[in-house]
Amino acid sequence: MPKLIISGRGGCGKSTLVTLMAQRIEEQGKKVLVVDSDESNLGLGAMLGIEPGEKTLMDYLGGRPAVMDKLMAVIREGGDEKAELFPENSFLEDLPSDFVRWNGNKGFMQIGKIEHSHEGCACPMGAVTRDFLNQLNVNGEEWVLVDTEAGVEHFGRGIVEGADSVIMVVDPSNDAVLLSEKTAELTGEAGKSFGVVLNKVDHETKIILEDVLKKKNIPIQGFIPYSKTMARENLNGNMLDIKMVEGGIDEILNRVESHYQNK
Repeated sequence: MPKLIISGRGGCGKSTLVTLMAQRIEEQGKKVLVVDSDESNLGLGAMLGIEPGEKTLMDYLGGRPAVMDKLMAVIREGGDEKAELFPENSFLEDLPSDFVRWNGNKGFMQIGKIEHSHEGCACPMGAVTRDFLNQLNVNGEEWVLVDTEAGVEHFGRGIVEGADSVIMVVDPSNDAVLLSEKTAELTGEAGKSFGVVLNKVDHETKIILEDVLKKKNIPIQGFIPYSKTMARENLNGNMLDIKMVEGGIDEILNRVESHYQNK
């Protein structure tokens, strides 16, 4: 099954979608790995109900200095930051427990976090994410969901090249609509499939967004209605549950799965 990039503007609900999709995939008896590639997101583990591993993937690879040394060595040789940071042809069952934590068939890992002032940019984490996704193989009943940072920088860093599809979360805002056009363009340049999921919508905003996006030829994969219960539980740092929303997730998964199988 696919490796999915979950994209969108800040606060649109990327982590919420990832959490709900992961829960449903696990309930279907399939294996799912959630990859936190956002260097500033601290709450995804709580939403999933899984404590982060002892190390991030960056830590496991020796930390920022070791990763930067490898990247600079490649650049000095005339490369483009495509250093081989992770073992080739890795499978989910091969991933060390140092940086991956499993709860049943649902796994969680973090690429890396900004830990100190003046530490530097997140570029090395982007390189690590790109190499990890390129080297990771998934079997027929396995999914990988990548929660990204806000915006489109992951496209500039080439992270999308190791994925199969991009799903953008669109909340009821003009910024999200405008960003969906740019994200669709960048996804097309990368040769990947694209679709959006409407989030935090009521009946009225759902109709408005559907009309606007269809006029822009933006494919809609499904929607998640606004849930006061989910907002409250997230505010309190509690695990989210698919029962907090009415429908939507099955439709999204079915469309993604159908598209992937028909490639």
